[in-house]
Amino acid sequence: MAFNYKTTAFSASGLAQEAMKKPSPYTSYAIAFVLVAAAMTALVFFVIYPNEFRLQSMVTSRCGSRPSSSSLSSFMEPVTPEPDFRLLIGILSLPDSYERRHLVRDVYALQPDVANARIDVRFVFCNLTKEEQRVLVAMEIMLYDDIIILDCAENMDNGKTYTYFSSLPKMLDGGSGGGRPYDYVMKADDDAYFRLQLLAESLRKLPREDVYYGLITPCLNWRARDHYMSGMGYILSWDLVEWIATAETPRKHQVGPEDKVLGSWLREARRGKNEINMEPVMYDYLEGEPRTCYRHELVPDTVGVHRLKDNWRWATALKYFNATVGLKPSNLYHMS
Repeated sequence: MAFNYKTTAFSASGLAQEAMKKPSPYTSYAIAFVLVAAAMTALVFFVIYPNEFRLQSMVTSRCGSRPSSSSLSSFMEPVTPEPDFRLLIGILSLPDSYERRHLVRDVYALQPDVANARIDVRFVFCNLTKEEQRVLVAMEIMLYDDIIILDCAENMDNGKTYTYFSSLPKMLDGGSGGGRPYDYVMKADDDAYFRLQLLAESLRKLPREDVYYGLITPCLNWRARDHYMSGMGYILSWDLVEWIATAETPRKHQVGPEDKVLGSWLREARRGKNEINMEPVMYDYLEGEPRTCYRHELVPDTVGVHRLKDNWRWATALKYFNATVGLKPSNLYHMS
């Protein structure tokens, strides 16, 4: 039996050697298919993930341990570059101001994307008080997800701005992986139009700390001790927002013209030392009133224009800045 086993083994070995000398056509096709598939897979990864197509990203340690599943997952996903800065624009509104929100929402949606910056536009108001508001505002949130509802009674100069700034750190806690959710926060009126590209360029190289940005008032005497940034739209760096949320001075002094009151907080605490005055590219719309240093004609390099109180003023400003230049011709409508 032993002899027969060896003979059988020898015969099988001989057959294997013969098979290796003369491979089957099917074997050749299978090998070619595998090689082509591997090459196509590598080409796809190289085209889609050029920055991640590096051998070293698969090496986890000097001792050659096996890559974890999270390492492989990060290798597969494209890397999103960090923006130069993050800006939250909070537009103070009223629950019933549906038409104005619709207009302002369109105005910002039609502006081109700003490169290397994250700019979020949100509408801010206090508690809802009517049943129709709870339905209609809920529909807005479902459609656009761009509304912040503060826990306060609706008001203009009785603490709404304080509630807005002081609520944000807790509302946005953890929104950026434990870091700052935004570098800057803006409070804006709903009758102000800001051109995001120029606004972004004016912010890009600014400090990220102790920044107080806007149109200084009074502009004729901006060195006056009691100056402040106009309520049309001003920006605070995130450290000042965090300070407002915890400091005694803002909490105890909320009543009065909101822009002037906020300026007094910073002045008393000796904060906001990086003041950025954007006059003359931030200003009030001029119509039927005397021209001043803060109210004048529309200008090409406008960052923000204020007091667009009605649709005619909005239309005039938007036409001046070519907001509808991208309208495509169609047989379905005409503008004549």
